[in-house]
Amino acid sequence: MRWRCFSILLGAMVITAALAGAVGAQQEIRTYQGKALSPFHRQYDNSIRGAQVVDPGKFRLKVGGLVAKPLALSYKQALALRPVERVVQMNCVEGWSELLLFTGIRVADLLRLAQPKPGAGWVIFRAADGYSSAMPLKYLLASDALLAFKVNGLTLDAKRGFPFWLVAPGKLGYKWVKWIVAVELSAQEYKGYWERRGYSNEARVTKPAKRLVE
Repeated sequence: MRWRCFSILLGAMVITAALAGAVGAQQEIRTYQGKALSPFHRQYDNSIRGAQVVDPGKFRLKVGGLVAKPLALSYKQALALRPVERVVQMNCVEGWSELLLFTGIRVADLLRLAQPKPGAGWVIFRAADGYSSAMPLKYLLASDALLAFKVNGLTLDAKRGFPFWLVAPGKLGYKWVKWIVAVELSAQEYKGYWERRGYSNEARVTKPAKRLVE
């Protein structure tokens, strides 16, 4: 049992080190088109169970529910979809915000592959730590939401949400699910982790927040 636990721990350390090495080889972008960006590295953690270590070799991005073609994409296959870059401000319900340069794949492109069935109205995003949240399909298509795999030119690490972080423009931060491992389409409205605890399922940003720039 001790050896098994040690092996699991060692494996997690190797994966974390590999990801950290990949990030370390890249150079962070701190200004973009004249805009000062918030930093990639930060000390605070607002996750429910701490940073999650996801093995990129074993990872599969699953897309299911009300779809004609369920998907199970490897990390490489997901990244092969046409990436886009966009500066978006994330506003936390706690009153702070971050302005970051995101590189990611369009949620619309992913769903196009899966072919939503008639009646699909909500999209649920599930994280490696059991966290979840959902948004209307119409919003995700109209807002051109992203599944980001880079921030400020750096590949996401375990703290920042590897492998994918949902970028949901105009929505409060608890909708920006990190460590995404599954996407599910549903006909019914779905309430996620914080929504079941009384937070609004609409999560609209209604006022400016203090931006973090270090």
